[in-house]
Amino acid sequence: NSNTNRTFTLPDSSGTIATAESTLSQFNASGSAPVYACRAWVNFNGTGTVAIRASGNVTSITDNGTGDYTVNFTTAMPDANYSPVIGASPNYGVAVTFGINWATGSGTEVAPTTTALRFSIGSTTAYQDTKYVSVAIFR
Repeated sequence: NSNTNRTFTLPDSSGTIATAESTLSQFNASGSAPVYACRAWVNFNGTGTVAIRASGNVTSITDNGTGDYTVNFTTAMPDANYSPVIGASPNYGVAVTFGINWATGSGTEVAPTTTALRFSIGSTTAYQDTKYVSVAIFR
């Protein structure tokens, strides 16, 4: 934010220039395949009063009903073509077919949006709240 011409000598005494190779090594990655960063993530308690344990680029979780959650992003995704990775622990002692669906608790399909992802946990006949839910969004 200056109209003054400046000369910079790089690298300076406080560090080095970031290159593609040095950035890949920071992610413990090698080879020529591109690296895609996680754009949002959250770990939350999905039982009782839903509570976020830790998150990045997530403002809140909406509890839409039993086993039916919405993850709300702080900053919108560039489009809705992201890839969510969802993990959840079935409740101990609960015998239910366990799965994750892009649907409401009533089984209605819900497409992801740029600002939120809605999903349900359980089977198509018995949704359930779970204590440990994790979501990561890649784009």
